[in-house]
Amino acid sequence: MRQHAIASRTWSRHAHPELQPSSCLHLFRRRKERRVWQVGSGLELETLRGALVVAGSYDRVVLHPGVYEEQAELVLKVPVEVVGLGRLGDVALLVSLEQQCPTARLSNLVFMPAWFSTVVYKTSSGHVQLDNCNFEGAQLQIQGPGTCHARFCSFSQGSSTHFLGVALSLLDSCDFSGSDSASVTVEGAPVTERNWACKHLAALARITTSWTSPGSGSPAGDNLGGHSGATRPPGATITLEDWSKGETESRRRRGGEEGGCQDTVIEDGWSDSAPSEEEEEEEKEEEGSGQGNNSLNYRLAHSHHGLSHLLTPNQDDSPTLTPEIRTLTEELQRDPGAQALVETVQGCVLRRCLFRDGKGGVHVCNHGNARLEGNVFRGLTYAVRCIQNATIVMLRNEVCECRASGVFLRLSSHGLIADNNIHSNGEAGLDIRKGADPIILCNRIHSGLRSGIVVLGNGRGSIRSNQIYNNKEAGVYILFNSNPVVSGNHIFQGQAAGIAVNENGRGVIVENVIRENQWGGADIRRGGDPFLRNNYICHGYSDGVVVGERGRGLIEENHIYSNKGCGVWLMSSSLPQLLGNYITHNRMYGLAVFCRKDPDGGGGQENFHEEGELLAWEGDLDIDCERLCAGYSSSTALVEGNCISRNGAVGLYVKSSEPLNVVANLVNGNRGAGVAVLQSGQLTRLVANCVRGNGRGGVTVERECRVELRGNGVYDNGGHGVSFRGDGQVVENDVVGNRGYGIRLTDSADVKVLRNRVQPVQGCGIAVLGPAKAVVHDNLVFQGHPGNVKPPLHRDPGNDGSALRNNSVTCSSAPAWVLENPPPRPLSDRPSYLPPSASHHPSHFVNSMTTRITATVESGCHNNGSVFCTIL
Repeated sequence: MRQHAIASRTWSRHAHPELQPSSCLHLFRRRKERRVWQVGSGLELETLRGALVVAGSYDRVVLHPGVYEEQAELVLKVPVEVVGLGRLGDVALLVSLEQQCPTARLSNLVFMPAWFSTVVYKTSSGHVQLDNCNFEGAQLQIQGPGTCHARFCSFSQGSSTHFLGVALSLLDSCDFSGSDSASVTVEGAPVTERNWACKHLAALARITTSWTSPGSGSPAGDNLGGHSGATRPPGATITLEDWSKGETESRRRRGGEEGGCQDTVIEDGWSDSAPSEEEEEEEKEEEGSGQGNNSLNYRLAHSHHGLSHLLTPNQDDSPTLTPEIRTLTEELQRDPGAQALVETVQGCVLRRCLFRDGKGGVHVCNHGNARLEGNVFRGLTYAVRCIQNATIVMLRNEVCECRASGVFLRLSSHGLIADNNIHSNGEAGLDIRKGADPIILCNRIHSGLRSGIVVLGNGRGSIRSNQIYNNKEAGVYILFNSNPVVSGNHIFQGQAAGIAVNENGRGVIVENVIRENQWGGADIRRGGDPFLRNNYICHGYSDGVVVGERGRGLIEENHIYSNKGCGVWLMSSSLPQLLGNYITHNRMYGLAVFCRKDPDGGGGQENFHEEGELLAWEGDLDIDCERLCAGYSSSTALVEGNCISRNGAVGLYVKSSEPLNVVANLVNGNRGAGVAVLQSGQLTRLVANCVRGNGRGGVTVERECRVELRGNGVYDNGGHGVSFRGDGQVVENDVVGNRGYGIRLTDSADVKVLRNRVQPVQGCGIAVLGPAKAVVHDNLVFQGHPGNVKPPLHRDPGNDGSALRNNSVTCSSAPAWVLENPPPRPLSDRPSYLPPSASHHPSHFVNSMTTRITATVESGCHNNGSVFCTIL
């Protein structure tokens, strides 16, 4: 505005020709023989039409104050300069001009539409320069190979500019207000034919587009510290006091964007912190004996089990530092495609313009090209709309207070949106849909009334190194078959989820810092099927990751810690794959599998082999050809290779009617039990896990649950090693050093206990209590503390439904006992009985496509037999 005022005052002083010289002005100045025509009432020429008839090439037409109206279109056939004399607004033109000459210059004029057309100026071949002009309710049309350079112009009362197939045009320091549609429309691919001004405009555009280093500031001067929703820079260490602020007013929600299913409340009478009556009695006996602590010397060594590497101090503690966000310079160095977009100057270039108080800002369509730098969009319905294979480059703009989405891309549009400040919009900051595929780098997207970025309807895009914070809905919302790449962003202090994947959305979500959000850090439901890897999901006021009804996804190698709810919360009918995550220091459960749906009465009942192998384990290994990971099972949720450590309640809590496979996890140091299975309508399989050092029991299985324990190590827990009240089997486990019984079977349990190695501290090694039915064969029980008076093997009198055969009891240690042949479980080498899973494929397979090979038989299987296909 200051430059606009200076220019206006300068024009009032006879419009000095040396003001900000350009290529067009240079052509006029070097013509020393040109004439100056004075036009106005009582002068040599009284009408603009008459002046244009007599003017020669490169002459100057000076219009004195007044209103000039023409009843028919005027044609500029020779290069001419038309200048208004006096203050801006003293000279008004009600005309329609068509330029048919190579160049023209108009300055210090007010354009208003003639009675027969709203188009006041148009050119399709030449170059026009507009300096300090006002357009009121009028339209400027430029068609390629024509070009335009407008400076310090104002477009108001519904005025607009329309560029059709322009090779290059430049709008600099212009003001657009009160538009009825888009203020600037760029349509059509740039024409290959170029006029004389293109090379001069290209040089000028490259000079003016030399912008400061990324991160140096935005047009609005927005400061993260200056907003109530962003009190610290991304990557700063969060103290416990900071994290605890606002706990009393925060309500934890898990109902998705619609807000259903609020508050995590376990609707049963079981508490992980309250021991059962039997456990209380046993604890009293142990406390009376005074031998609890001294018994450590009598436990079998088990420190070198297969998951011992997860017990290093660095992995036990939550990370104190999160990755720093990359600068735009670093991102451009890593992405040649984005760098090429920055360096390319073509189409319409808008620089330092103000768009305000209208319907639309810039509309780019039908293969059009536009470049926006340092502009301000404020109080519009939408700021930028890019559709139909158009290309847009947005650098250092401010987009705020739009009534709808700030930037809207669809129909296969693409481009680069970098280093912008997008905030306080009524809908999403960026809306990407219908095949649009932009590159979104290093923006600040915040304080929106809905989501920060929404990607839907087959939208794509690369969303990297942005700061997305303080939005009322999800920071990034992916739905309806969209598949963007979201990496390296800091998504924080949102009033809903950090990233929400819904309605069959997908996406590759890697290396983000997602912190301090009111809802789940990542929320996946209703067919959402993303790939989450190596994200830091922390300090949330609810759960770290929520996988809701019908949610899927590959959740791998994430750091999920210090959330006030659960680390991971899985709801009914969800089928995620959790592989290699660190789920630590969360206030509630580490991993909760919770299903509100009642279990089905029939169908889906697996059977065991005689040796306990599950017939249905192999299942359906069909792979969708677009899945990111090979070996992705579509029928059963899988929890494998995770470290579930130091959480405030149970490490793994299961209350579900769906099958679940829990393989090779470390469940360590949780305040409640290690694993608690309260409801399991279908089979829950615990294979090759290490359950160690938890505050209560190692593994607890309640009534009417179906659970298989195979190849686990259950060590040093504060209650019973394995407490079983349901159905299933306990095969080839090491149960050592637990405070209560080794393996305790009671109530209505119906269990096979085969080939386990058990060493209790104070209680029985294996105890069959009450009416439990058990087959206890081929187990090896070591003596615990010498003062332990309870028998290694115990079966209640009158229990005729159980069989104890071929079990060995070792009562002395000379030499000292060791766990060997095999060494302590879980084993470091993958046992043959473990199922195939996604984690055993090389990591680069995650980013590759998987090919489906299908064999079809027209008339069914021959002779009712099988059809085999061998692929070599």
